Amino acid sequence: MDILEALKWRGLFSDCTDLEQLSQRLAKGPLTLYCGFDPTADSLHVGHLVPLIALRRFQDVGHHPIAVAGGATGSIGDPSGKSAERNLLTREELNHNIERVQEQLKCLLDFESSTNPARVLDNAGWVGGISYLDFLRDIGKHFTVNVMVAKESVRARMEDRDVGISYTEFSYMLLQAFDFYHLNQSTDCELQIGGSDQWGNITMGIDLTRKKSGRQVFGLTLPLITKSDGTKFGKTESGAIWLDPARTSVYRFYQFWIRTDDRDVIKYLKYFTFLPKEEIESLEAQHQECPERREAQKALGKAMTDLIHGSEATQEAIRASEILFGGGLEGITEQTFNDVLGEVPTFSMSAASLEGDGLPLADALAEAGLAPSKGQARKDIKGGGANINNIREQDPQRLLTRNDLLFGKHVLLRKGKKHYAVVTFE
Repeated sequence: MDILEALKWRGLFSDCTDLEQLSQRLAKGPLTLYCGFDPTADSLHVGHLVPLIALRRFQDVGHHPIAVAGGATGSIGDPSGKSAERNLLTREELNHNIERVQEQLKCLLDFESSTNPARVLDNAGWVGGISYLDFLRDIGKHFTVNVMVAKESVRARMEDRDVGISYTEFSYMLLQAFDFYHLNQSTDCELQIGGSDQWGNITMGIDLTRKKSGRQVFGLTLPLITKSDGTKFGKTESGAIWLDPARTSVYRFYQFWIRTDDRDVIKYLKYFTFLPKEEIESLEAQHQECPERREAQKALGKAMTDLIHGSEATQEAIRASEILFGGGLEGITEQTFNDVLGEVPTFSMSAASLEGDGLPLADALAEAGLAPSKGQARKDIKGGGANINNIREQDPQRLLTRNDLLFGKHVLLRKGKKHYAVVTFE
């Protein structure tokens, strides 16, 4: 398949400004393309992945990708998909965010290629030196307010009289249009890609380039990702799923993909991973035959965590997941165990309770809420329903001592197959 056919097979083709001519241009040889992101935070999140991974898909077949960091556009905010005005960031905040995000892009794009290395460019570099009057004369004169008001991102905000849209955000589309024109002139960029909510902004850039230089350039949009259950993709009860492990741990990142709905998992394998068509079709067949084995979700979780965090981190995340299914704790790192702490109830007890003969296991089970009483806890232990650090214990007189502590302070208790608690001795 050529790149456009591959995107269509993966469900990643939403719209194109001139499909026939773009196909002809791609057949002639490599072109330069870009997609932009506004550095509104010091990390990307999973909602950014589709267009950036699409850049890599183009790069892998020989094209020249540019990721444009919106040091200029990000300072005013894109109204697309937003129901209210964004908070304005300072230049220092934007620079910091761009620096952090640029590091994350290294796992998505190949900056070391000898033939078509990826580039990151900051649009503040070409917007910052233009005076307001020059911008109005050279760019603003090419667009009517009628056209700008008709754009979905603007019209939706104008219809809300209580919120409205500021002149600042109203001007955003002109800046993005100028990005495309500038990149076409300076790098011979011929294609802009983005989410379907960027269609209006992309076509503005195409019009500006045609009017100012007479050159034809193209726009291609990718679908906005939705979930079958109606909830927003990339959001959980604890917030967005970030690529920065300091914001979203590797374990939680892995779990986000593992918990993908059965109705969505094959779509996500196509959208997000670089797994070949044959492998995805094989996983789809397995998933249809035995969805309870969750082989497709496991493949998705591994592929995405490998991509963003590396295979070693993925293995640690898998280990942490296995712990919550009764897996052994031999060789587990403290960081991996700390990830588990965030997933199960945690209770604190005095380290002094371990002195002398130790703390009765029945007391710990009752204190951790895994048994309604110490008497019931002893019955559960005798019946084989209690585990210390995922090792079954059947002695109702068993005492916990310092020898049971993980990393000098934790004990993982389990009742039955699914009920866990961590007791931390301080």
